[in-house]
Amino acid sequence: MARDWRDLFITGDDGPTATATSAEGEPEARRGGFFRRLRENLSKTRQALGAEIQATLFEGDLDAATWERLEEALIMADVGATTTARVVGQLEQEADAGGLVGGEALTARLTELLADIARVGDDKIDLRHEPTVILMVGVNGTGKTTTLGKIAWHLRNEMGKKVMLGAADTFRAAATEQLQGWAERAGVPIVTGPEGSDPGAVAWDAIVQGRAQGADVILIDTAGRLHTQDDLMAELTKVRRVIAKQLPDAPHETLLTVDATTGQNGLRQAKLFAEAVQVDGIVLTKLDGTAKGGIALAIAADLQIPVKLIGVGEALEDLRPFEPDEFARALLS
Repeated sequence: MARDWRDLFITGDDGPTATATSAEGEPEARRGGFFRRLRENLSKTRQALGAEIQATLFEGDLDAATWERLEEALIMADVGATTTARVVGQLEQEADAGGLVGGEALTARLTELLADIARVGDDKIDLRHEPTVILMVGVNGTGKTTTLGKIAWHLRNEMGKKVMLGAADTFRAAATEQLQGWAERAGVPIVTGPEGSDPGAVAWDAIVQGRAQGADVILIDTAGRLHTQDDLMAELTKVRRVIAKQLPDAPHETLLTVDATTGQNGLRQAKLFAEAVQVDGIVLTKLDGTAKGGIALAIAADLQIPVKLIGVGEALEDLRPFEPDEFARALLS
């Protein structure tokens, strides 16, 4: 079953959410719609993989050349060399043992193996803290601010949570304006600071005001930065320290946005970024603009950090919780 926003969050609330409906079967219909949209937006990757899978698993003998072609196809989709070798090796072993016969069986098993690769760590976000502080970090241009705004909308309108936004990206004036737009759209308050002001002070004020107003979740945006920018990385560490002074166990979740179109370069950036800053989950954006959707699997396998959200377009509904099984099916089916 495809995953939705209620599956992503741990709330400790057994009551109905703001969008609970009485129409029997509607949640399944919505989830089916999510999967169809995911399939459409991953079409570039699927088309790139489809011809090779058809040629290798459905046509001809399963010889060394077959498995080599399959490896090449998966690597071209940015699944990653190490991950690809592991998956194809397992598939070949099971096929040789006689457990898999025919292209459909082989493709179904390949889908299972790819989904298993993507299942790492704790892929949920715990909202049981009072309040829960979520920090958004990432490289410039990865869709960080837009992602945070969409999360705010879903928390408020899908989950019925009281949300506060903190615009701690004081380096880029447009970031504050962008987040203000999302605050208006989601119907949530926002704390801002003057351009060039101390981002730690904005984060501090957001938590102070969020606590005073009884916010369930406080979402804090930060300036985009590269892992090589030592001064900005030190600034991010400072923001985390400031947050912890307000709430000793916060931030409770740190999400890193990664641009899927950058492929293996994005993976390398994410790896070094995660070494510098504690990261609890990955948000993989712009999957609709690349034929290398396998990067989601490579990130999970190489970083051992769960992909928690994926962005497959500009629309609000195009940011969705990541579900390994449906993702693998959307790549191959």
